[in-house]
Amino acid sequence: MVRKFHLAAALSFLLFLVNETATRAQDSPDIHVVVNMVQLNVAVTDNKGNYITGLKPSDFAIYEDGIREKPATFAEGDAPAHRLDDLGQEASSPSPDAAAGSSDGATAQTFDQLISGSNVFVLFDTSDYMYRGFVFAQDAISEFIRSLAKADKIAFYSYSRDLSRVAPLTADRGQLLQAVRSTVAGDQAALYNALLLTLKDAAQNRGRKVVVVFSNGPDNSSVVPPEDVAEFAQSSGVSIYMI
Repeated sequence: MVRKFHLAAALSFLLFLVNETATRAQDSPDIHVVVNMVQLNVAVTDNKGNYITGLKPSDFAIYEDGIREKPATFAEGDAPAHRLDDLGQEASSPSPDAAAGSSDGATAQTFDQLISGSNVFVLFDTSDYMYRGFVFAQDAISEFIRSLAKADKIAFYSYSRDLSRVAPLTADRGQLLQAVRSTVAGDQAALYNALLLTLKDAAQNRGRKVVVVFSNGPDNSSVVPPEDVAEFAQSSGVSIYMI
């Protein structure tokens, strides 16, 4: 009997590009975003915590705002992603155009190409807001780091009330994966404080810089306003991705 696994929004990771333009409003800034790709990294376990493998697209049901969505691609582990003809049905073989890089191939490889040659700073929210999904988030970040084959170097930071520079810029993926596993859940969340410090670190490096934030969003202890973060990101030319 095929199991259906519904992906709760709290455990879904939505990847989107933050536009570098933010307008000031009376109460809070309006941040304009352009969504280039939505990627879901999912770890499925049994009641003993063992990973379940061999799953198919038909084993998953993806909903957004109560509406079932049709996935474009599917992949398990390190296998290449395949396009899907219909929900739960894999295409028998990718077309030549798709293999050449069709515009609807919203995959991890697409994002890897987008940040090719960049220095990537991964910022992980370890506050108590992430407590329930902490292990799943660690798994997703590890898979994300493994997928960044074309990135120049990667740094891994974490934050709750304070920023922790767990692993500086390095090309050693093993060091980064170990750093991810070393993180523990903290207390309050100071997202804007940590993001501004990460942006300043990134700005000190030459070439293209990217900050990727894994967070569920709330901030309850920052002294830095979001306007300052948006302004610094724009002036320093550092792209921000929120997951």
